[in-house]
Amino acid sequence: MKQLITNIHQLVNVRSENKLLKGAALAHLPIIENAWLVIDQGLIQNFGTMSAISELATFFDQTIDAAGATVLPSWCDSHTHLVFAASRESEFVDKLKGMSYADIAAKGGGILNSARKLQACSEEELFQLALPRLQEWMLLGTGAMEIKSGYGLTVEAELKMLRVIKRLKTVSPIPIKASFLGAHTYPLEYRNNHEGYIQLIIQEMLPVIAKEGLADFIDVFCEDGFFTKEETIRICKAGAQLGLKAKIHANQLNLSGGVEAGIELNALSVDHLETMDAATISALAASNTIGTLLPTAAYFLRMGYQPARALIDAGAAIALASDFNPGSSPSGNMNTVVSMACIQMKMLPEEAINAATLNGAYAMELASELGSITKGKRANLIFTKPLSSLAYLPYAFGSNLIEKVMVSGKFL
Repeated sequence: MKQLITNIHQLVNVRSENKLLKGAALAHLPIIENAWLVIDQGLIQNFGTMSAISELATFFDQTIDAAGATVLPSWCDSHTHLVFAASRESEFVDKLKGMSYADIAAKGGGILNSARKLQACSEEELFQLALPRLQEWMLLGTGAMEIKSGYGLTVEAELKMLRVIKRLKTVSPIPIKASFLGAHTYPLEYRNNHEGYIQLIIQEMLPVIAKEGLADFIDVFCEDGFFTKEETIRICKAGAQLGLKAKIHANQLNLSGGVEAGIELNALSVDHLETMDAATISALAASNTIGTLLPTAAYFLRMGYQPARALIDAGAAIALASDFNPGSSPSGNMNTVVSMACIQMKMLPEEAINAATLNGAYAMELASELGSITKGKRANLIFTKPLSSLAYLPYAFGSNLIEKVMVSGKFL
């Protein structure tokens, strides 16, 4: 089906070529004012200004009047933990009473809490819990998503999570990428036997994952009290031998060496980055690794926000993602992420939108099909309510400004 969309107030992030945006380039957001857009078989075919629409002599199966909506490429959420068994609001109350993230983890809460609950769930139950979450965030504009394992922590449960993610891939209208995060923490029985659990990951989990094609990436929580830099590198190299590129949880709580590990491994991204110093910022900026910032996690944990301005000014490539999970970021609303990046991390609206669209797509190796208004890419689009300017989108942080969402040329 060939579709023509007319009367678009602003067509946002229009690009003729793909390029990962670093440093000052993040502030450049190409826009066509008063635009039209042509979609053919779910792909973007052409675009231009309404003043030149008379030149379109082609027959269209459907004409859609955008009625002054701003149209953006859909959000590309490159870091989520969408598959889990239960929420953890009791720990939320513990945090309000003064307990730290590390304190809660030390008493068997946190990741271990989610692992116990997930281990007791069937694959079908996990799928039925995850599907409506996916649908909820799609309706708020997410058009591609990465989902991690890591709440299993046994061979059986990690594989169960990844099989649920694989099943979500088959039913989802949006692209989904899977990350194997077996190295999320050490199970209680391996707390004093780190090598034993690392061998379980390398010798028992990874071969099955490779055989069944259950993951696209491998991830490790590189943090004090979790996995060291050296352990992270070992696990990621084992994954690389099976074709899994690294994405690392890095520098959330401490200068853990996670960023340096990611650079050494040529990781696709290093994610979190709440704790950075000048040397680490410079090293990341000089690399090809994307720094994925998760402001809603910092907000929920009442931590200092990621140093977005210092990273951008140093020339780093920055992406934004939700970190949707039951313990530290129980929201997958990317509109909130974009707004918080502007309000709390002083990113310009243009920088935040680029980081949540094109660079987010790069952080999932999906930039050839998503992340910008580019000929040949999927028509995964956000149609906003009327906006006085693009800056109103992050400015009005409490309002849902999305009118409708399109996936591959079809409205949800």
